[in-house]
Amino acid sequence: MKTVEEIKSAIEAAISGAGVEIVPNPSPSGQHSLLLTPPYAVAVAKFLRDELFFDYLSNATGVDWPDKEIAEKLQVTHQVTKTVDGVEQTAEETVEETRKRIEPGCLEAVYHLFSVALKQGPLTIRMRTANRTDQVELPSLTPIWRSAEFQEREIFDLFGIIFTGHPDLRRLLMWPEFKDHPMRRDYVEPDDFEYEPTAHDAVLARAAAHQSAKEAGQ
Repeated sequence: MKTVEEIKSAIEAAISGAGVEIVPNPSPSGQHSLLLTPPYAVAVAKFLRDELFFDYLSNATGVDWPDKEIAEKLQVTHQVTKTVDGVEQTAEETVEETRKRIEPGCLEAVYHLFSVALKQGPLTIRMRTANRTDQVELPSLTPIWRSAEFQEREIFDLFGIIFTGHPDLRRLLMWPEFKDHPMRRDYVEPDDFEYEPTAHDAVLARAAAHQSAKEAGQ
């Protein structure tokens, strides 16, 4: 099987502007993956299937990457005033400062490919959304690998990624009226569940705690 570096080079030679990146895997397995640019993802997937014979999609799943606070140490130069022998002098002083920034989160779809024809694999490919809120669209790979159909529906249901071009994108596990995505990192379980005739004791206790907190805040 070709290395991910060789596959990346083959893709970029065949599809101008594809912009494939290698996502390193530091584990002992060293199974690095390829991050695809969404506008080119379908073309790249078709190339992988037709030219490199990755004819079988075994698994697709989702990942939620929340916003992350990153602390960076920087060397910053300031103008300072010092008094030397009774005379004020201005000089530059370099100090180390820690500054924090927020790295925006995203949702990710991960696909594992095999070549049945060549008995090779897996090859892992990824796509990432622009954010986790209002830009959560990714192109569906179901037109390339039919086995992605139900798995993309599951990702849509549990993570909220909207797969454009999917032939039948609707919830798979949760009921149609459900408003949230249970595999999101910030998902909060409801106090009660409409499908339970009698709530469990733990659910009732949680509901009572929430009600007490609401009353205390009024």
